[in-house]
Amino acid sequence: MNTLRNISEYIEYNRALGKRYRAHHYILLSFARSIPGTTLQQISPSDISRFLNHPNNREITIRKKHQVLDRFFRRMITHGQLTSCPMPTIYWSRHMLLRKPYIYSEDELRRMLSATNFVSGGGYHIDEATLRTYILLVYATGMRTSEALNLKLLDRDLHQCLITIRQTKFFKSRLVPLPTSLNSIVSEFIAQRQARRSGEAPLFAKKDGSPLTEAVIQYAFRRLRGLAGIQTKGGSRDQPRLHDLRHSAAVHRVVAWYRSGADLNDLLPKLATFLGHKDLSSTQHYLTMTDELLMEAGRRFEIYARGSHHG
Repeated sequence: MNTLRNISEYIEYNRALGKRYRAHHYILLSFARSIPGTTLQQISPSDISRFLNHPNNREITIRKKHQVLDRFFRRMITHGQLTSCPMPTIYWSRHMLLRKPYIYSEDELRRMLSATNFVSGGGYHIDEATLRTYILLVYATGMRTSEALNLKLLDRDLHQCLITIRQTKFFKSRLVPLPTSLNSIVSEFIAQRQARRSGEAPLFAKKDGSPLTEAVIQYAFRRLRGLAGIQTKGGSRDQPRLHDLRHSAAVHRVVAWYRSGADLNDLLPKLATFLGHKDLSSTQHYLTMTDELLMEAGRRFEIYARGSHHG
């Protein structure tokens, strides 16, 4: 059996488990095409290295491809298709191992929103209202950037202040409540753009009416971040990302709960559902320990300890 057949069966297996498996599918099939007619037993570390070290591959891409192939080969060993793993040893840079989410401050968020009008002119494919509403929606709801891009007009229920996110990362749909203020903004945004558009039309579109793409929103966001003066030490790969809005939403929500004295044991599972996570361990990854969060946690513990001492 050639490698392509093994890979096809492996992809079918993962999709049967409920995984979307789009990026993995592309990586595995690209690798199979790079070694036509080769069986699993004939694959060498040099074959894999050639695939990984394509001139256009960045380190983050190489790391992703390495992870996908490593899991595939280890499953082949588990099922007796291979006796050893052909993966080459790669020593990742310190940058890749220590990449941490960036938590935007409220002031930084305000500066970005104020700068949206400067990103909509010239050759940009996105207008101010679309960029502003997109940023507000992703931050306020904590939804994934891809989930926001995939929203359609029919996915909103503005009377009940709800957005339906369909077929998410784990093939599940979920309802996300909108704050009243954001619901009004989204309502006005839709009212300005709904003429002659069906419910199946995308909520977010480019200036020409075609669906907003990942490339366009990422490019606009990098420009927006620069105009807002948000920058960290290091090169371009170390700078805050659009996806970090999701991390910021989770951290800010927990800080607000701490300050209000809410029961986090009750609310954290709800936050996991709100973010579309399968379990709390995934949510924990998003709760990066900021000074603000540590301070509120420390204050809560001090109150608890004082009460226990006097009790």
